[in-house]
Amino acid sequence: MNQLQQPQQQHQPLMGPVTNPVAQQLLGMSPNPMHQQQLMAPKNNSLLNSMINPMQTTRQHEMMGPMHNPMMQQLNRGERNSVFSASDDNVIIKQVLDTHVPDGIDVDVKPLVHIVEDILRHSTIHATVDADSTSMLPLTDVGKLDAKSHQTYGHQTNLVLILNSLSHTIDKLACEMAFKCLSGGDGHTTALALFHEVSNFHWDAKLGLILAAFALNYGEFWLLAQIYSSNQLAKSMAILKQVPMIMEHSAPLKPKFDALNKLIHSFLELTRCITQFKELPSTYVSTNVPAMARALSTIPTAVYWNVRGIIACAAQITSLTSMGHEYGISSSEMQSWELSTLTLKINHLLEFLKKQLEECHRIIGDQRENEFMHSFNQLFETIHIDNMKILKIVLNSRDDPQPLFDGATKKRVGLEVLRRRNVLLLISGLDMSRDELSILEQIYSESRVHGSRVDSLYEVVWVPIVDPYIEYTNAMDLKFEDMKNSMPWYSVYHPSNIDTAVKKSIGDRWHFRNKPILVVLDQQGRELSPNAMHMMWIWGSTAFPFTTAREEALWRDETWRLELLVSGLDPNILDWAREDRYIFLYGGDDIEWIRKFTSNARAMANAARIPLEMAYVGKSKKKENVRRTMATIKVEKLSYCWDDTTLFWFFWTRIESMLYSKIQIRRADDQDPIMIQIKKLLSYDKDGSWAMLCRGSTILTNGHGSTMLQTPSDFDLWKEHIPTRGFDISFKEYHDKLHVAANNCCRFEFPHAAGRIPEGMRCPECHRLMEKYTAFLCCHDQTGLLEPYDQREYGSF
Repeated sequence: MNQLQQPQQQHQPLMGPVTNPVAQQLLGMSPNPMHQQQLMAPKNNSLLNSMINPMQTTRQHEMMGPMHNPMMQQLNRGERNSVFSASDDNVIIKQVLDTHVPDGIDVDVKPLVHIVEDILRHSTIHATVDADSTSMLPLTDVGKLDAKSHQTYGHQTNLVLILNSLSHTIDKLACEMAFKCLSGGDGHTTALALFHEVSNFHWDAKLGLILAAFALNYGEFWLLAQIYSSNQLAKSMAILKQVPMIMEHSAPLKPKFDALNKLIHSFLELTRCITQFKELPSTYVSTNVPAMARALSTIPTAVYWNVRGIIACAAQITSLTSMGHEYGISSSEMQSWELSTLTLKINHLLEFLKKQLEECHRIIGDQRENEFMHSFNQLFETIHIDNMKILKIVLNSRDDPQPLFDGATKKRVGLEVLRRRNVLLLISGLDMSRDELSILEQIYSESRVHGSRVDSLYEVVWVPIVDPYIEYTNAMDLKFEDMKNSMPWYSVYHPSNIDTAVKKSIGDRWHFRNKPILVVLDQQGRELSPNAMHMMWIWGSTAFPFTTAREEALWRDETWRLELLVSGLDPNILDWAREDRYIFLYGGDDIEWIRKFTSNARAMANAARIPLEMAYVGKSKKKENVRRTMATIKVEKLSYCWDDTTLFWFFWTRIESMLYSKIQIRRADDQDPIMIQIKKLLSYDKDGSWAMLCRGSTILTNGHGSTMLQTPSDFDLWKEHIPTRGFDISFKEYHDKLHVAANNCCRFEFPHAAGRIPEGMRCPECHRLMEKYTAFLCCHDQTGLLEPYDQREYGSF
């Protein structure tokens, strides 16, 4: 026992032979190969050799005994008063490990376990008794077992090989188990006897064979119970086993039957869990992985207690058929308590191993996703003859023959419709706004009507991205179907077609977070733009073929002018520009400021005798406030105002797109005059009210609400300069003087969902490097920026 208390230095492979002489001595194994051969099945058995799983040759699973087992420490803390004291587990498992002399042959017991599951699933008494008299709890999910049954019969060849080689062992185990139960042997002694019979097998195979032996006897009992009333042979056999009498008195036995079913369910679940560790690829999960190491040291204990549970169930049926229902009823309470205690023990082990299995799967998933992301990026560095390979990976990782939905015909189609076409991948979540969809549909429809050349060269495909870590609900599916059916272009038929690794690769390569992006691929699948959404908002289909080079060329031809801000939004404003009128664009949601500003501006225009028009362009956030302000402006006829709130959204989306477009093509420098004005306008919008004065297409100046309100109000102070300098320069100089005196600076908010966020920015007013903060905005945009929280209440970061 002193030797047992030595800390483990390393774990042996999960299912392979122990070759270390020290470890052999510790486990009670003889290092003498001749001694081992006497305990093993013949190694040259051709049928057994044919069952060696080639996928497992890189991992020979072998599990050390839990001398300092973390699971046992956990159970010891939680089960000090249990009848099965965890403090004795080290002694028990040492005895079990002394029987463990594997010969290195790997038997795939999955088909055998599937057959056993099918037997136990049908081992119920519903066919012979009234449902009210007794109830059999479901052993497992019927649908899953049906699938596994089909899988078992689909691998009939493997099953035949296993049974040809191991049926003798299974029969021997069944007889041994029945004899020990009849002779009154205790559970531990019986378990050791069974472990001796399967000493040369690995832990998963030991468990599978003993489970199959149990299923032979248990299944025979319930088969007779189900058919003895309709089959004469079964009736005669059932009488010998006292089955009719047991069934007639089944109601008092209900607690025992229920406890049996719960225990069977538990040890089946634990068996599945143990066999799954064998399937883990050693390439990703070695024995050095902590979760795997913890599992390896716990599996011998789990196998032992699973076998104890199997023996307990076998003993219950044996006692009923050999001693009669009277004995079963008289001992029902005590035996049900024993079964329940075993169930609790097994469930603790199951919970622990499941956590380790989940951690192993997480590690495997992370490594595979990292490998996929690396290969995903390399894919775009490779020359392809067409775009099919890339589109298949992105849009059809599940090999669906018709992975797309045609929004025009409302039918499913294959990927071939996209072959050798420029493809725009519209990537978004299910929360894409109607404003975004309506504008995109308008641009898409216009390109189809007015540009046959464009129509023949590109297609749009919606790629819905759903968070893989949240449950996909019926409400989400209804929302997806509604969006899919409303789109005129192609869509991925279902979000499940997009693999989790693909979703992560999209986020990694194209900086997708939540805001929609538009990735452009050419006819060979080459990436033309990581996000053409900004181009689409700013220039529409004019930006075709939506390449980064095209984006840079369009910016080279642009100037800071009125048409850049309102192009495609409102023909009235463009008419005013062509007529060389003075135009005030203004925004915000302060209705009192708007009343004063529009009144002062009209008074100034009348006094200066200039043609002035004013247009309200809302605010980038607080949609409900804008809606109320818009209604007031119309009722009081304060100025011109758009009727559709979508236009307000689109105006500000285009301004923001200009900023992101400049950032994306790395032209967001502080010397770019357009960039400076874009940043000013976005900052003014965040601060509150603002206004911009234009003459025709020329933008004269723009500024904060305070200075733009005061400049028309102080008209009498600067009107004397109009005859010599003109109205334009006089207004601008006076406003700039007020602006300098106000000493205003700017602020910006970049949502993390936007994807690309600049590392640093300079203030367009004072040109100093701006400080970076984290802001929290309410998801209901009408409430705006949250008040600073009290750290005494919420704590600090």
